[in-house]
Amino acid sequence: MLKTYLFLIGAIFCEVVGTMLLPLSQNFTKLYPTFALAAFYLIAFYLLTFVVNKLPIAIVYATWSGLGIFTIAILGNIFFKQALPWQAIIGLFLIIVGVVLVNTFTGKIS
Repeated sequence: MLKTYLFLIGAIFCEVVGTMLLPLSQNFTKLYPTFALAAFYLIAFYLLTFVVNKLPIAIVYATWSGLGIFTIAILGNIFFKQALPWQAIIGLFLIIVGVVLVNTFTGKIS
């Protein structure tokens, strides 16, 4: 199971890197950032193929998208100076709580 979650973390990392490269690609007009973001997205989806064989797809997608949103929001604030009002911070905190709850009780309910 640890290997499955490592693949999921790798997929999240690659998706976040790909998304962070989107502004740098300048609408796909910059060659290197465009190829890099495409490569990161492809790797993310490749890693997800291993994860969906072991965990329910709803759990995988909730975790992948939730942690991706959280990470991108924080990195967008740091690198691109995008504002995060207090309501957004509370929402991000709730996303993390939701991801933890979903993964804690996966497979425990019959």
